[in-house]
Amino acid sequence: MLANPIVAASGTFGHGAEFSRLCPLNELGAVTVKSLAPFEWQGNAPLRTTEAPGGAMLNSVGLAGPGVEAWIRDDLPQLHAYGATVIVSLWGRTIDDYVQGAKLLDEVRAQVAAIELNLSCPNLDGGRHMFAVDSGATSAVIKAVKDSTDVPLFAKLTAVVTDIVQIAGVALDAGATGLTLINTLLGLMIDPATRKPVLGAGGGGLSGTPIKPVALRAVAEVARAFPGTPIIGTGGVNTGIDAAEMLMAGASAVGVGTATFAEPRASLRIRDELVRWCRRNRIATTAELTGSLQMP
Repeated sequence: MLANPIVAASGTFGHGAEFSRLCPLNELGAVTVKSLAPFEWQGNAPLRTTEAPGGAMLNSVGLAGPGVEAWIRDDLPQLHAYGATVIVSLWGRTIDDYVQGAKLLDEVRAQVAAIELNLSCPNLDGGRHMFAVDSGATSAVIKAVKDSTDVPLFAKLTAVVTDIVQIAGVALDAGATGLTLINTLLGLMIDPATRKPVLGAGGGGLSGTPIKPVALRAVAEVARAFPGTPIIGTGGVNTGIDAAEMLMAGASAVGVGTATFAEPRASLRIRDELVRWCRRNRIATTAELTGSLQMP
C-alpha cells in the first residue's frame, strides 16, 4: 500500500499544518488529517482530553474543525509544501455531509492520496449515532461517496460492534478501497469530588496503549476474512514492535496517533525502531510481515 508503512493519524494533533513544523512529514508514509466536515464545527465543551490509566487518553474533542473549504485554503498548501502524502478524513451527521465533503475535495484530488470516511467517531453525541454500528448506514455512506469521487476510499470502523468482520464486509462490498481499524473505544472517567464526568461532554473515546489488543484482534479477524484488503491498523501503537505486531496481524500500514501527543516525532521513532527490528530479524521489507501471524 505504502513504501513506508507508518501513517501519522493526526486526529490527535490537529489538521496537519501545525504538526508539519514539528515532524518532517515527507519522511512518513502518509498523514491522515483530523476529520473534517463540509462545514465549520466548534466541537464539544471543555475539558476535551484527559489522561487515563495505563498510558491511555480519553478524549471528547467532538470533531472540531474549520471545514473542508477552509482546510483546503489554509492547511493543504502547507502540507503539500512539506511533501506530505495526505489522507483526508471526512465526517458528517448525514450521508449528504460526506458526499459534499468529497465533492469539495474534487478540486484538489491530485494532492489527496485517499479519503478516509470516519464512520465511527464515538465522541459526538455520546457515540449514539455512529454510522459504523449499522450495516445499512455504513453501506449507504460509502456507496453515495463512491458515486461522487474516484479518490480511493478507506472506511474507518469501530470495534464497538457485535461482529466487525460483518461490517467490514459490508463496507468493502459497498466500494471501500480499504479499511482503517480501529477507532477509539467508548470510555468514561469520573471526578469523585464532584460526582461528575471529568470531560465536559461526559464520556469520550479511549485511545493509547491499552486498546492495542483490541485493535490487533480486529485487524487479524478482518484480514483473515478478506485477504489482500488494504488495512491501516491503528490503536495503541507506541513502539516499533507494536508496529510489527500490527503488520503481522494483517495491516498493510500502521497508524500512530495518541503517542504523538507526548512526542510529536513518535511516528519517526517508531519507523526507525521497526526498521532496526526488521534488520535484526533479517526481514528485507515490511511487506513480508503483513498477514504473517500464525494462529492456532
